[in-house]
Amino acid sequence: MNPTVHLTIPNPKKLLPYGGSTEMKKPASPLLALVVTGVALFAACKSSPPPKAPEPTPTPVPVSTPTEVKNEQTFQPTPTPEPKDNTLQEGLDALNRKGYLKDVFFDFDKAEVRADQRDALAGDADWLKRYPTVKFRIEGHCDERGTSQYNLALGDKRANSAKDYLVSLGIEASRVETVSYGKERPFAPGHDESAWAQNRRAHFVITAK
Repeated sequence: MNPTVHLTIPNPKKLLPYGGSTEMKKPASPLLALVVTGVALFAACKSSPPPKAPEPTPTPVPVSTPTEVKNEQTFQPTPTPEPKDNTLQEGLDALNRKGYLKDVFFDFDKAEVRADQRDALAGDADWLKRYPTVKFRIEGHCDERGTSQYNLALGDKRANSAKDYLVSLGIEASRVETVSYGKERPFAPGHDESAWAQNRRAHFVITAK
C-alpha cells in the first residue's frame, strides 16, 4: 500500500517581507502543481519495494533406467562321435570267414545273373563302396556234370558275369580279378541237385584291404 504524502503549503502572509499584502494577487502556477505532483509520485514509487520475482522451478533431471540384458546362450548339442570302424583291422582270413561279400548262384549250364541273386550283388557293391581300398577275387564254380574243360569255360563266364554286374553298380573293374575252378573245388559233397545247386556259384574272396 502506498503511503500518503502530506504537503504543507506555507502561509503567503509569512512569506511576504516588509509588511507586504497577505493576499495572493495571482493563482498558483500550473507548472508548480505539475512539479509537486511529480515529486509526490516519485516519493511513492521509491518507498514501494519492487515485487519479488518468483523463484524458478528446477527442472527434474531424467533418471535413466538400466536396460536388462538377457544373456541368452544358444544351446548346441555336442556332436556324438561316430564309432570307430575296426572292420578292416582283422586279417584277410577273418574277413573272408565272416562272409562280408556274399556268393551268387546260377542255374544249370547258365552264366547269367538270376533275378533273385541281384540283391546279393547290390549288397556286395554297397559294402565295397564303404571300403574302397578293398580288392577281391571272384571264383567261378560248376557242379560235377560235364567235362573239366567245359566247366572251366563255364566257370569263367560265371565269374565275369558277376564282375560285370558289380561294375554296372559303380565298382571299379581294377579292384576285381576273376578265376575259374570249374568242377575241381566243390563246396558241397554229393551227387544230387541239392549239392549241385550249391556248387554252381561265383564265390568272393577278399585279397587286399
